[in-house]
Amino acid sequence: MSFLRPQSGRPSAINLVFVAFVGISILLAAYTGKMPEVTQASVESAKSAVELAIGLIGIMALWLGLIRVLEAGGLMLTIAELLKPLMIRLFPDVPPTHPAMGAMLLNISANMLGLGNAATPFGLKAMTELNKLNPLPGTATNAMCLFLAINTSSVALFPLGVIGVRAAAGSTLPAAIWLPTLLATTFSTIVGVTVSAWLGYKDRDYAKSSLSPSFVEEEFIIEETEATATDREIPREKTEEPNFDHLLYPPGLLSRFVAWGFVGIFLGAILYRVINSDNLGEFIRQEFLAHWLLPALMLLIVAYGVGRGVKVYEAVTEGAKQGFDIAIRIIPFLVAILVAIGMFRASGAMDAITGFLSPYTNWIGLPVDVLPMALLRPLSGSGAFGLMGEAIERAPDSYSAFVSSVMMGSTETTFYVLAVYFGSIGITNIRHGLVAALLADATGILSACLLARIFWSG
Repeated sequence: MSFLRPQSGRPSAINLVFVAFVGISILLAAYTGKMPEVTQASVESAKSAVELAIGLIGIMALWLGLIRVLEAGGLMLTIAELLKPLMIRLFPDVPPTHPAMGAMLLNISANMLGLGNAATPFGLKAMTELNKLNPLPGTATNAMCLFLAINTSSVALFPLGVIGVRAAAGSTLPAAIWLPTLLATTFSTIVGVTVSAWLGYKDRDYAKSSLSPSFVEEEFIIEETEATATDREIPREKTEEPNFDHLLYPPGLLSRFVAWGFVGIFLGAILYRVINSDNLGEFIRQEFLAHWLLPALMLLIVAYGVGRGVKVYEAVTEGAKQGFDIAIRIIPFLVAILVAIGMFRASGAMDAITGFLSPYTNWIGLPVDVLPMALLRPLSGSGAFGLMGEAIERAPDSYSAFVSSVMMGSTETTFYVLAVYFGSIGITNIRHGLVAALLADATGILSACLLARIFWSG
């Protein structure tokens, strides 16, 4: 692709963010005497980034392996067919039966159910498949930007982690955040999808404008159909449909019996626990929703594979190999963004921003003690979770604890998601991906504050 040249010759948004974070951190630390803290933060953050990437290897290997079972069994094609009308409207550049469609749907579903560990491998798989349709390696496509926006604003049906923290701290109504969280994420998703689609439409000719005329003429043929008489499709190379014949065998009655047996016995176990539970509500909220969903998903995938005649073990081990490759590719991007964030916090820049904004936070119903978490949330998930946990431990049923709980479930660690998802496929020009994601985050924060005022009963 020697004919490619950087779009408009300008640095990317993530480049500007990285330079700003590092530059401000060092300069501020030089004046405030916090250079030792900044130096220590840069070292510790770099080590943490590598440890995080290594820790993801096992999770990604497991779930990418399970995804291969679904691919081989044909579930991706089935899901894509059922949701084809919606997905075609959202992702017109992705063929309806492409593996990216199924992976995106599984990622979105896992996020909605609060299965964060399962959602990440699905998302990485989706990005890998979307990159196969990318005419400009290293530059995010409209579909990638939209998918990132959906991930950072995904509708949360079950904010299980936050509810668990509230319950453990002794909150009288730990699940009271469910409805405001659901509404806040709905609003943020609408904004994220709308902004990303609008910016993508405005910049729909980004690929053609980034290619030399000779390259376009020699390498691609741009087809025009009646339905798109005024618009031309972005040229891209054709992709071959994956062949999973080596992972399949003719399923017989025994295979189907075993598959349905797994499902039936599991449902029987749920019924047994419900009947013998002293408190049905507590079982559903603290045990089933918190601990049963992930194993249930794994069992259903295995049962599906057996019923469809998939060599489950071979499929899992084949798909798991991708996890190691992806984890290695992620490391440079995680190191860069986490070091910049760590230095920014250690320099005192985050505290300075908090102090400047605190007089205005009451206008939107954001307590001053929750403001640091709101600012930290797009940068560090663990840091924001720690601040939320501190507020809940201090006063489980306070307004600050309620706001921080809704906000935690309504927003995402945008820079982490961007670094992991785009970094896994080598995207450096993120185009409008960061703008749409941050606007979705801002909507989630504002919605959390406004809805907390309505739903909090202190």
